[in-house]
Amino acid sequence: MAQKATKTLASRNTARLNTTLYLTLAVHFFYWLLRALLFRSSFTRKSLVLYALLCAPQLLIQFFIFERSGRPTYGPDGQVKRSGEDLDAKGLTEYMWDVTYWTYGVLVLAAVVGDWAWWWMAVVPAYSAWLAYTTFAGVRQGYADAAGVPHPQPASKRQQKMEKRGGQKVQYR
Repeated sequence: MAQKATKTLASRNTARLNTTLYLTLAVHFFYWLLRALLFRSSFTRKSLVLYALLCAPQLLIQFFIFERSGRPTYGPDGQVKRSGEDLDAKGLTEYMWDVTYWTYGVLVLAAVVGDWAWWWMAVVPAYSAWLAYTTFAGVRQGYADAAGVPHPQPASKRQQKMEKRGGQKVQYR
């Protein structure tokens, strides 16, 4: 059972990356199939430019970030050399999964209802800007009151008691 966590992470990453690859191929094929067969009249240069421009972030994330950092590598003997980064990590990885899934939704919507659905891609940068603003405002508010005057953090009860007794005293032996 050597390196059980590494093997588990490697198998989980491989399964998730394979599922994502098949889902990406299916969603993009669905878009092109509907555009080529049912909505041939709206299959224009503008449509191609919108597709290329707005699907590029998802494709770059999947093929250049997730595949390179998350795909495990194996040695010649079949042992896991590197399990890859955890694809379930919080923070930026979670945001990149959101971009991937949002692109799938908008792509299906654009395939079914038309080019106006590409406007839904504006939600991602707008949401990012809103998160950045609220984070900045929250941090700024944490350091200052409504008038902009900084206020010190209240001391804990233990700190207050120690200050009452004359502060922390160091004993030398």
